Amino acid sequence: MRYYALISTDGDSRLTVEPQDGLLLDLTSVDPDLTDLEDLALAAALTRTDVDGVASGILESGDADRFDLGEVMDNSRRGEGFYRLDRPFEPPEVWAAGVTYKTSEMERRRESDTPDIYSSVFAAERPEVFLKATPERCVGPFDPVGIRGDSEWNVPEPELAFVLYRGDIIGYTIGNDVSSRSIEGENPLYLPQAKVFDQCCSIGPCFVSAASVGDVANLGIQCTITREGVEVWRDQTSTSLMARSCEELADWVQRHNYLPNMSTVLTGTPIVPPPEFTLLEDDVVTITIDGIGALENDVQIV
Repeated sequence: MRYYALISTDGDSRLTVEPQDGLLLDLTSVDPDLTDLEDLALAAALTRTDVDGVASGILESGDADRFDLGEVMDNSRRGEGFYRLDRPFEPPEVWAAGVTYKTSEMERRRESDTPDIYSSVFAAERPEVFLKATPERCVGPFDPVGIRGDSEWNVPEPELAFVLYRGDIIGYTIGNDVSSRSIEGENPLYLPQAKVFDQCCSIGPCFVSAASVGDVANLGIQCTITREGVEVWRDQTSTSLMARSCEELADWVQRHNYLPNMSTVLTGTPIVPPPEFTLLEDDVVTITIDGIGALENDVQIV
């Protein structure tokens, strides 16, 4: 099942679930105390079940209000309507893994003045993991993502992301690990500045339970970029090319390192625009992953 968070123009938060394509059922209308995904995760942990089981039980106990997902998404895109999409949940921390695909290793080698370190990471037992964003730096669907004003080469990085609760993967979302490649390429020690800045990350459009996604090792990923209404770049690939599993990354990122519940981990990108391409302000980036949906953000210089 897919879960979407809605927020109204007056700040009212609703947690909804999509039991069938295009139909959102409002869990909050049945239980007013249930307003965010972490509430479901806690209930699932306490009852030793999963979020889908808890949500189904809530829906069976009352008559939930209904929303049309397409209408909510259109309103969100245009900035209209009383209810719009919000981030599906608030991640207390967003971490990211790097060089988990061969294409990513090749691109990092091409951009870097010290390329050998990327080959070493790709082949090593220990993955590259780093803190990507805090809640204040992470945006949701249809919100603007940022590119640094002091970088001349900025790109989106489409990534499958998993969500942790009590150390376990409970579901997945889409992440955009916006990166300043010129800064990282100048010196690997500049990685935090290339990765962490205002509006540097987006997640959404929804959260999908682990049981609903199925085989995350074989999901199609697509990224398109439009500029002034014209598509200027597109690419697609699959998570089947990822050299490390989500479970492996979840293990490494939590070794001797406590992650709060609902922390989110981006698993690396298999799609990188060519060196001659850079994001510009007002570009629109759309990332689609099979079984999850499409995450759309416009671009803003920060």
